[in-house]
Amino acid sequence: MNVNRAARLHALVEELRRQGDRGATCSRLSEEFGVTTRTIKRDIETLMMSGAAIEARSGPGGGYRLVGRATLPPVNFTVPQAVSIALALTAAGDAPFAPDGRAALAKLLDVMDEESRRKVAELGGRVWIRGDGGVVADSRTNRRAVEQGLEQSRVVSLHYVDGDGAETVRAVEPHILAQDRGQWFLIGWCRQRDAVRWFRLDRMRRATLTNDHFTPWDSTLFGQPPEDARPVAPRR
Repeated sequence: MNVNRAARLHALVEELRRQGDRGATCSRLSEEFGVTTRTIKRDIETLMMSGAAIEARSGPGGGYRLVGRATLPPVNFTVPQAVSIALALTAAGDAPFAPDGRAALAKLLDVMDEESRRKVAELGGRVWIRGDGGVVADSRTNRRAVEQGLEQSRVVSLHYVDGDGAETVRAVEPHILAQDRGQWFLIGWCRQRDAVRWFRLDRMRRATLTNDHFTPWDSTLFGQPPEDARPVAPRR
């Protein structure tokens, strides 16, 4: 089983746990995870065969729900989940309870294995924020493709619209996600331009994760973040 699917299976169980007795429909889960309903049904079948106590309900309003809280596995966080917590804490700055949040993140990192902690630091080190946090007005599916490309060093195919309204198709090697004064950017190596380029996430008409893996470039090629940028890499 590939790492991406294993993470999705875990996330599916966690999502059903959060939904409680009301459960969730197949279409809602499909939208949440950016995959087809057929993929969700196949994942649910895999979970049920592995012993997860999931009940499938047919008909209008049907869907899936977990039966019995005692059957749930221990909560484990994936690398992207840990980075997302670090990102939220970085964006919050010195908001109320922020120190408690950082203490909670430190406890989370303490129970992760050494390799996972290394991956959290590496991935978090390629995300930074400058200025006030911005809202990403883009497709969740597009954003997920970019996130996975960054995490897994896989090329992302972009249908991108520039500031003049011209649309091009680019094969991009994702290296950095940066929020600069209200806008989120993917900074990567554009194979069409054979150079570093910045792409606004809200101008991506379609982003597709490919199976083309790449070897990351030396970080010095992309320069240093501005002095007032806040890195997301969690500190322990």
